[in-house]
Amino acid sequence: MEHSRTRLMTIAKKLGVAAAVTAVALSLVQCESAPSDTSDTPEKGHKPSGRPGLERLITDYTSGFHEDSGYRHPTREDRRIMAAGVALLLDHKRTEAERRLADVDFAVRTVADPASGRRFAEVADRSEGGSAPRGWGRVYIDLESPVRWSVQIPHPVADRNTEQLGAQLLSRSPGGVLVVAGAHRKAGRGDAADVAHRRDSVFHAVCAELVRRGLPGIQLHGMDDDSAPKHDVVASTGRGREAVAEGRDLADALRERGYDVCRAWARSCPLAGRTNVQGRTAAAHDVPFLHVEFGARIREDRDRSQETVEALADVTRTWRRRD
Repeated sequence: MEHSRTRLMTIAKKLGVAAAVTAVALSLVQCESAPSDTSDTPEKGHKPSGRPGLERLITDYTSGFHEDSGYRHPTREDRRIMAAGVALLLDHKRTEAERRLADVDFAVRTVADPASGRRFAEVADRSEGGSAPRGWGRVYIDLESPVRWSVQIPHPVADRNTEQLGAQLLSRSPGGVLVVAGAHRKAGRGDAADVAHRRDSVFHAVCAELVRRGLPGIQLHGMDDDSAPKHDVVASTGRGREAVAEGRDLADALRERGYDVCRAWARSCPLAGRTNVQGRTAAAHDVPFLHVEFGARIREDRDRSQETVEALADVTRTWRRRD
């Protein structure tokens, strides 16, 4: 610091007081521009998304996903450990959860969402930055409220911007768990990474644990414009009917916002999620489950996506854990 003062005085003598003041101002700007909270700093190699809080964290995580980004099939024991670790976190046994998850090289940390002021437990793979990522995904658990519902993102990036919708919903509606798949749906051999249709994934193991605890779930998808050309949204209860009332409420709320919704519990709709394995598991345990497909005009427009999240949050706020 003393050396800096001496140097600035020398500059003042040579260039005048005004120039020295300018130098001081530039120096202060440079100091203040350094990040002070590393928990909200993008991981190395990622560009900032420009989105707030938790949404930015999720977007930065998924920004490297593509069809060739890699996926390693988890063993039965891997899946069992992941589900058990998440279960321990839900039981507020963090130390035990950290020890269990360390067996598969996963870690737990607390992240804050400045946009909502809420804190979440993040379950993340320590090996994500490697040359051959496993692609097993992440889990975020609300630490501010009792957990009572989940939002599931099985096809991040492939179903563009669904991961942002999930992050926004978790931030705005208390008591949620966000489960994000860790790879593009085409990253594995065949359909190995298409976790919405595989029971042998970490994603499904975690979602099945949430069902076992009676937590209602909502799974978000994105559809092409020609998949349901007359509709902006396809809302379904999958194989079950436990969430018909919630589905109606969601469809009504979206209709009030000007969107056309195909209601799969009342009529024949494309992309109704009848073969979705998380939905089948929920139906087998009589747990409410919603499978929702959004058109591109909702997912790719910031104002429309926020309207949609408000409608989703109206549903999740009414959900209670079913023991």
